[in-house]
Amino acid sequence: MLPQELIRRKRDGASLKRGEVKDFIEGLTSGAVSEGQVAAFAMAVFFRGMSREEAVGLTLAMRDSGAVLRWDLPGPVVDKHSSGGIGDNLSLMLAPMLAACGCFVPMISGRGLGHTGGTLDKLDSIPGYATQPGLDLFRRATREAGCAIIGQTADLAPADKRLYGIRDVTATVESVPLITASILSKKLAAGLGHLVLDVKMGSGAFMTRMADAEELAESLVDVANGAGLPAAALITDMSEPLAPCAGNALEVAHAADFLLGRRNDPRVLDITLALGAELLLSAGIEQEERAARARLASALASGKAAEHFDRMVQALGGPKDFLSAPAKHLAAAPIIRPVRAGWEGFVSSIHTRELGLAVIELGGGRRVASDTIDHRAGLSELLGKGARVEPSQPLCLVHAADEEAFNRAADIIKSAYVIGERAGEQATILARITG
Repeated sequence: MLPQELIRRKRDGASLKRGEVKDFIEGLTSGAVSEGQVAAFAMAVFFRGMSREEAVGLTLAMRDSGAVLRWDLPGPVVDKHSSGGIGDNLSLMLAPMLAACGCFVPMISGRGLGHTGGTLDKLDSIPGYATQPGLDLFRRATREAGCAIIGQTADLAPADKRLYGIRDVTATVESVPLITASILSKKLAAGLGHLVLDVKMGSGAFMTRMADAEELAESLVDVANGAGLPAAALITDMSEPLAPCAGNALEVAHAADFLLGRRNDPRVLDITLALGAELLLSAGIEQEERAARARLASALASGKAAEHFDRMVQALGGPKDFLSAPAKHLAAAPIIRPVRAGWEGFVSSIHTRELGLAVIELGGGRRVASDTIDHRAGLSELLGKGARVEPSQPLCLVHAADEEAFNRAADIIKSAYVIGERAGEQATILARITG
């Protein structure tokens, strides 16, 4: 079928057959389908959606556009994926914690999408770390360190890599079927045995309403199971930044402190343990959630998780002493300055998405796919909801390359924080979705 005919049929609301989707994805991979046609297809799906069967077909076609890994390892192969948020650096902690519990975590991650940060952009701030290694190195690092967080190589789900970049610049990021296929095609290509999804909901997430988050979580779980991958999803709060920082090097530094026991952010710990417990239960390593959480907490407290992180960094080309001296290797911005509240009260709410846009203004994210990221840029010491605020108290510290960038970001940050009465308590885990 001609690409334009398939686009027309989807535009008009028709249900596409697996063979039709497969042919289109093969054309996308080979270049026979133009960028304009890919954008038009993405927009048609954005408005018309896809059935579960179509989404499974799209996911499998994207998986099969490249190599599909097979593993022979002395433990379960597991992974986690987040739908994206602000200050969401959990992969950096969870992967080594799972490795310390006997799992193997070959994690295929992405770059920043829209207003959210990307795990690969964070890891790119570590000198020498190969976020795009060949498959041989990926396999070796996973076996030796128990975990390896990388991006798509040319061999893994190449169709998704092209579609992912086009979605980011054509306002089609929030399409549930496209998000589902993008996430799961990479996970299936990585040869996983078990998967947990972290679907964010709130002002800093792509899904700002619970109903939309539930739709995405159910789609991910249903399509994963339909494609033969056991999966569950947690819907977690993103009404404020998860970690108290946003920006690539800053989030890596926070992860290092967390793994070394120098930070204990309750929301970060709660969601990390909850996601890890889902995988330990699914893989049969533990039989009860309490025991699974305790095993993960022990891996963190004992320093074993930190050891696995260090081994991963070294295996993928990073500094041998990274975890013992992260500040030595992570570049710092020339301007580090507070943005003060100017009034008193409590942080009653945060327009968290705006904080992500402030990071982009600082150069820590992309306006277009070709933009170069300043890994130094970002926000640290972010106040959370419910925090008491004095007029001279900083809402956060801004890490900027120059005065102009600082001023632009400062204006956004001030408008993002709503100071008023004390905010009510907000649960971190909002719902659990299983197949």
